[in-house]
Amino acid sequence: GPAAHSPSPSLTLSSPGAVPPVPPPAAGSRRGRAGAEPSRERRARPGGAAAPAAGAGTAWPGPSGCGGARGWAGLGGAEGPCGAGEFRRDGGSGRAAGSVRNKLVERCERIQLQSAAIARHVDEVLPAKDQDSAASAARELVVQRLLLVGKACENEEQQLLERVHAEEERAHQSILTQQVHWTEALHKLGALRTYLVDMITSLDDQGLEELLAQVAEGILEPQESLKLNFNQSCVQSPLLHRLWACAVLCCSQEIHIDEKTLSPHLSLSEDKRTLTFSPKKAKVDSGCPEQFDHWPNALATAPFHSGVCAWKVRVEQSCAYKLGVCYSSVPRKGSANEGRLGFNAASWVFSRYDKEFRFLHAGQPQPVELIKAPTEIGVLLDFAGGELLFYDPDSCAILFSHRQPFLEPVFPVFAVAHQSISLGPRV
Repeated sequence: GPAAHSPSPSLTLSSPGAVPPVPPPAAGSRRGRAGAEPSRERRARPGGAAAPAAGAGTAWPGPSGCGGARGWAGLGGAEGPCGAGEFRRDGGSGRAAGSVRNKLVERCERIQLQSAAIARHVDEVLPAKDQDSAASAARELVVQRLLLVGKACENEEQQLLERVHAEEERAHQSILTQQVHWTEALHKLGALRTYLVDMITSLDDQGLEELLAQVAEGILEPQESLKLNFNQSCVQSPLLHRLWACAVLCCSQEIHIDEKTLSPHLSLSEDKRTLTFSPKKAKVDSGCPEQFDHWPNALATAPFHSGVCAWKVRVEQSCAYKLGVCYSSVPRKGSANEGRLGFNAASWVFSRYDKEFRFLHAGQPQPVELIKAPTEIGVLLDFAGGELLFYDPDSCAILFSHRQPFLEPVFPVFAVAHQSISLGPRV
């Protein structure tokens, strides 16, 4: 049997290879075990001390005499295996185990609630999201709107073609009428000339000669008539103009600002897309011939000389700016008005100053009435067609359109005298 010893807080194993404690029996099996081994349950300790009653909370000795953890709950608990060398008799391990159990129970409850929420989402929420019908409705909406736009374009095309045909017929009939008229006039003049030649040698009828001379004078000289020309205004259509501008802006060009042209009042951001005005001039080399040395102007790096071109400029931060195009010959030096954009014959710009909007060219301002200030402006240039157009992408409105043949390549040009303007996003 085990050697006699007095109870102590901890017992040290006799050797590292000691057998671990025997696990306690289940609560329902202690009576049966006690009945099978009555002498072990009530065995007296050496020295006359009786063994503690079951459940008293003392260590349950293992086969090698090692004291177990306090109570049954201590076996295999937080105090570590018996091979660690000792077990404490206090209730620390029991409380720790209880705390761990409580945390595990709480965690299990949270997992159960989370699982229930996921199951409800899968069973109820996801089936309610009828993506097929939503996608079908969106697809149908796109098709309907494009069909409507297509129908409107077809109707507009038909009306414009009819106008062109009618104008063509009118001009053609005017030309035919003029041809008949002047052909008859030629015949009359030919007959009069023949008669007058005959009269050179005979002056018998002076009165008839004077009469024929008056008839000849009544035939006027032919003059140019606008009625004989095809009227280009017959193809003017606000709908077509807006659709064309919107379509061109969808494929706008990437514009880069030429730093050599920057005014000392302007600075360019690190991404080379924002022009910022400063009342104080920067210290720069004013000897560069490309630079605007006084007015806050800047040019793009490359000119346009053919085709249709477009670019966007964000202007919501500024109350004083100019946008447009100019020839490379635009004046760049001095403070005279000739150096201001729109005040010379080499620049065409849309201008804002506070609440006043204008189109400027050759010092001739044309007021532009706007309900609200645009936050972004699209500039469209039809070089071959000789048209410069300013467009508001937000409202799909044409701010101003100017027609004039361009005789040489033009540069996008910018001016800002309040805060900043930025080139539109990359498209």
